[in-house]
Amino acid sequence: MKIGLVGLGKMGGNMARRLRRNDIDVVAYNRNKKVADNLADETGLTAAESLQSLVEQLDAPRVVWLMLPAGDITQQHLELFADLLHTGDIIVDGANSYYKDSIKRGEELAASGLKFVDAGVSGGVWGLQNGYAMMLGGSDDVIGHLKPVIEALAPVGGWVHCGPNGSGHFVKMIHNGIEYGMMQAYAEGFSLMRERTDFDLDLAAIAESWRHGSVVRSWLLDLTADYLAGDQQLDSIEPYVADSGEGRWTALESVELGVPTPVMSLALMMRFASQGKSDYGDRMLAMMRKAFGGHAVKAKE
Repeated sequence: MKIGLVGLGKMGGNMARRLRRNDIDVVAYNRNKKVADNLADETGLTAAESLQSLVEQLDAPRVVWLMLPAGDITQQHLELFADLLHTGDIIVDGANSYYKDSIKRGEELAASGLKFVDAGVSGGVWGLQNGYAMMLGGSDDVIGHLKPVIEALAPVGGWVHCGPNGSGHFVKMIHNGIEYGMMQAYAEGFSLMRERTDFDLDLAAIAESWRHGSVVRSWLLDLTADYLAGDQQLDSIEPYVADSGEGRWTALESVELGVPTPVMSLALMMRFASQGKSDYGDRMLAMMRKAFGGHAVKAKE
């Protein structure tokens, strides 16, 4: 099995390493060619000089797997490969793309004779060691053809063919919404325990104990316990939490479908608050409280 891999960032690079460890031939392209050359020296993959060169080194049906930022960059590369590839070839989008875009892209590529798979990929920087959980959208025959690659990337039992185009990225979107809610719950719980100073709670010890037998044990808790073991105060970390888009899409989807998702939606709102986007509203609240009740307002230092 040989595939073309485009985009060798943190996830793409480690995916290339995992594929090579499982004897999958990889022809890789990265905008910064030095990154591809270094990986070629390390893993034995083939570094392509250009997208055209990458395509020329693949066997029909050619498989090109994109690990690029979602949005314009991914769209540009899909359009480029639509011209470079041949009828029956396969393009996989491994970015966190919006599922409605993936439905549209599948239809457009099919009109050009190409086959498309939307791949929701989870695992982050730990994927090389643990494997990548994969949620795939596409036809049965294409997923069947990709099975050696999928099984090389995923842990045993860690991938699922969700359905037609769009379904893989849809399931990954919901996955990330759940992730927001779980993270928020852990953060709130540990914040409550930290404020009970009279108990002098050892948060690291509590987190570690919960990892064994507790109903709230999870990989997120494992990571939390590891971090708290080295630093319980977290004074060096700015209280700013970014949101990368999937949480917003999940909240919008819940409105469109009329399905209540208060935990996931409120977790997203808390991320907005951490970014300073509640500051003006909080000032408004302080002003109104002073206006009707004469309550003191804390001056900005």
